[in-house]
Amino acid sequence: MSTDHAHTTPPPESSGLSRRAVLGAVLMAALIGIFFLLREHREHLAGSWAYLLLLACPVMHLFHHGHGGGRDHASSLPEAKDR
Repeated sequence: MSTDHAHTTPPPESSGLSRRAVLGAVLMAALIGIFFLLREHREHLAGSWAYLLLLACPVMHLFHHGHGGGRDHASSLPEAKDR
């Protein structure tokens, strides 16, 4: 009599929800929370929009030139060949 037999483990049980579904639910809950937070504090934020817009200009300028946006890209284009 042989005692050799294969032991197989059952596949792990899934919780029924995929990771993508859970991430979507968390994202929607966060968006709803942000909506109500902004709705309650609209008066406080109304005076700040102009300053935030002015602050965006130097921040965009900093990132634009920081990532090579100031280089001359025309010199890197292939030249047109004469026919």
